[in-house]
Amino acid sequence: MLDDAQLTAWAREALEVEIAGLQAMAQRLDHRFALAVRRLLACRGRVVVSGMGKSGHVGRKIAATLASTGTPAFFMHPAEASHGDLGMITAADVVLAISNSGESEELNTILPLIKRMGVPLVAMTGRIDSTLGRHADVVLDTSVAREACPLNLAPTASTTAQMAMGDALAVALLSARGFQPEDFARSHPGGALGRRLLTLVRDVMRPLAQTPRVPPTATLPDMMRAMSAGGLGATAIVDEQGRPVGIFTDGDLRRLIEARPGQDLRALTAQTIMHAPPRTIRAQALAVEAAELMEQHRITSVLVVDEAGRLAGALNSHDLMRAKVI
Repeated sequence: MLDDAQLTAWAREALEVEIAGLQAMAQRLDHRFALAVRRLLACRGRVVVSGMGKSGHVGRKIAATLASTGTPAFFMHPAEASHGDLGMITAADVVLAISNSGESEELNTILPLIKRMGVPLVAMTGRIDSTLGRHADVVLDTSVAREACPLNLAPTASTTAQMAMGDALAVALLSARGFQPEDFARSHPGGALGRRLLTLVRDVMRPLAQTPRVPPTATLPDMMRAMSAGGLGATAIVDEQGRPVGIFTDGDLRRLIEARPGQDLRALTAQTIMHAPPRTIRAQALAVEAAELMEQHRITSVLVVDEAGRLAGALNSHDLMRAKVI
């Protein structure tokens, strides 16, 4: 029976082979990589990534990574290209072809047609002297000394090298373009980063009609009724112009009762017991800024104001959690 030590040893050996392949590839990087990046940067259309078999699976990932980091790209299956999909390529595009051997029949069949169209061809191959290498305008060497597979047959270290080279291209391109987190968020609106960088306070706040508010002359019972009706756990205190001048929360009520046991508090007015000035945030601010404000001041609700400083709504931590901002 196989023991844990043997299984772990095989895994460690596979990782070490792949690490050695990546280290060797990093040492080989030269002006050709920079030339490939410049070709892709100059592309006025899209980067068309193509490859067969395991190289094709890697190509799909590379195309997706490029597209999400500011370089429009898509994957074209080389076998389908011979049956009409070659029409996907335009003169404004750049083709990124991937093949470890450089002799993939389906890929090599379309190479002369790509060249005839005048479309720049960047190759990623383990044999720079292969058919693919000879047809390419720029060749990126992704060769490895051996595969991680003990039979030296299954694409393992070679596909890792291809994947890493694709990542290197994507990182160099996004850095050259000055790609920022905000740009990444725009192509990932459904992800956590997208929500943090694209969601505004106005998108998740409670509107003015649902925001409890009372004048400074309101009594404690008035405030309690407003808080109960609003379901916010707080009420805003606003002046005659609609500007918030204070806030009163469930926590303030508890502290008030604890500080004055046995006293009749019903005659107290908002202006004497409210927390002033209240924490506010603009409706057009990022929702994540509201979350940071709450965390900084250890509060669970914040009042939202418009550009004139008038109350526009309210926001609490539950609203931010529902929107998956926090």
